[in-house]
Amino acid sequence: MGRVTVRRRVLRIRDGAPAARPDTLAAEEPMEIRVGGRPLTVTMRTPGDDFDLAAGFLAGEGVVHAAEDVTGIRYCAGATADGGNTYNVVDVALAPGVALPEASLERNFYTTSSCGLCGKASLEAVRMATRWSVAEDPLSVGPQLLASLPGKLRAAQKVFDSTGGLHAAGLFTADGELLCLREDVGRHNAVDKVVGHALRSGLLPLRGTVLMVSGRASFELVQKAVLAGIPLLAAVSAPSSLAVDLAAESGLTLVGFLRGTSMNVYAGADRLQPQPVG
Repeated sequence: MGRVTVRRRVLRIRDGAPAARPDTLAAEEPMEIRVGGRPLTVTMRTPGDDFDLAAGFLAGEGVVHAAEDVTGIRYCAGATADGGNTYNVVDVALAPGVALPEASLERNFYTTSSCGLCGKASLEAVRMATRWSVAEDPLSVGPQLLASLPGKLRAAQKVFDSTGGLHAAGLFTADGELLCLREDVGRHNAVDKVVGHALRSGLLPLRGTVLMVSGRASFELVQKAVLAGIPLLAAVSAPSSLAVDLAAESGLTLVGFLRGTSMNVYAGADRLQPQPVG
């Protein structure tokens, strides 16, 4: 298995005084995802929870929807010239009847499925792939609860404490209980690991939950939330315009700039209880 952190020698300068010292860095390695033995995509990730990452990626692209859609996930041996295993190639076996990803999508999967598509086409692609309606989710939360989530997310980031270089995604209940947290150098990967864990545990759709992310709210993160059935996505930073459009069209509540007791609600404000923020 790959290491989550690595040690490197650095030159540290403080008040003009240089000193050599070891530093802990977040590990980053490529991971190839194969489906039925066929290469599909390569993502740069922090090793760990790789099977969750693969399952979550496929769920976020609308390929799989439930635990029974996946019959197995394994590391591929023989990934090196000497036949060794780098633990950087993962093969997903789909259940009979689950359609393989179309070969024409492989180029777009290298980054995201929205790559090269206009906003209208991107929204339509998500609409066609969505199995559950987040608009019908009766989740209701208060601003005070949302304000508590960044602190809970940060407190649970064990690897961030030693590196300062990882994104986090946390899945919370409507009462603010942390259900699952994953860290990764890529914010998309952190979300995929959370969703993949839920899919492999038979928990999709994730009704009545809140997804909290440590970075900004991009279109891809809103897409992943919608396809997982998550009704509320909160981020400490800004959303993109297309992320707001998708949230509004899908019925997802999108909160940005969640810092302390301040936040911006960009879509789905009806889910926030009218209680004072203190």
